[in-house]
Amino acid sequence: MRLVSYAGQDGAPHLGALTERGVIDLSTAARDLGMPHEIFRNMSSWLETEEHRLIEATKLTTDVPSSAIRSSADIHLLPPVPHPGKIVAIGLNYKDHSIESGASAPPKSPIIFAKFPTSIIGSEDAIVIPVGNPNVDYEAELAVVIGRRGKAIPAARAFDFVAGYMPLNDVSARVWQFGDKQWVRGKSCDTFCPIGPHLTTHDEIPDPHALAIRARVNGITLQDSNTSKMIFQIPELIEFISASITLEPGDIIATGTPEGVGAFRKPPAFLKPGDVVEVEIERLGVLRNPVMASGR
Repeated sequence: MRLVSYAGQDGAPHLGALTERGVIDLSTAARDLGMPHEIFRNMSSWLETEEHRLIEATKLTTDVPSSAIRSSADIHLLPPVPHPGKIVAIGLNYKDHSIESGASAPPKSPIIFAKFPTSIIGSEDAIVIPVGNPNVDYEAELAVVIGRRGKAIPAARAFDFVAGYMPLNDVSARVWQFGDKQWVRGKSCDTFCPIGPHLTTHDEIPDPHALAIRARVNGITLQDSNTSKMIFQIPELIEFISASITLEPGDIIATGTPEGVGAFRKPPAFLKPGDVVEVEIERLGVLRNPVMASGR
């Protein structure tokens, strides 16, 4: 199932399912079919309801009342998870990217850092280059969305805690990232975490470690790899992170980027106003964002 968050004519966030008939407002469908509808109020309420949530959502896409179908002209897509509690990102998780960055050896354990939730934007929203243009770069990544609260999760059970997957762009201000000697400020600027265009539920992706992943700028492919090349796979990451940090529904794990980022190209290729960046992951869709300069 492909789930979206969208703003309707009332301006409030809604939870929808993408189907051949259009976007189905799941709360409206549940209400009109006489089913409990509060869990479908928005993405957060759906993620926080663990028991039977996917089964119930699937039922709503098979017998759809016309009152629940929304045309694309009447909605505005939002980030699939508009307000994650936290974004845990992984550094240098592809061997080729580790090499291009100049690391002497691949990391022996996951390198984690945070991106602030205020950096979240959706597909088609603009990436804004901060004043001073601190060498803004793209990073295509597979995002994992957590669907159950957990602490000290063993790798063998990690997928039980995954709600789904989506493309993510770990936009980075390289001047600040490298100059600060830590990554949070350069990775957390407003608009620096595009996600979407939708959340694909875990049942649709039997193996998230076998997906083509690409980044394009103005139609030119600059990253072209596969999630099979991760150094630390998703179960290892969930086990490592949750050993010390409680993971909660809606949390996002950005699993790292492959080689080909702008900072290490010769010559470097940083984003500029007017560019269009696309992150495409096989079976998960295309995340597309224009680039613009800051207005202040």
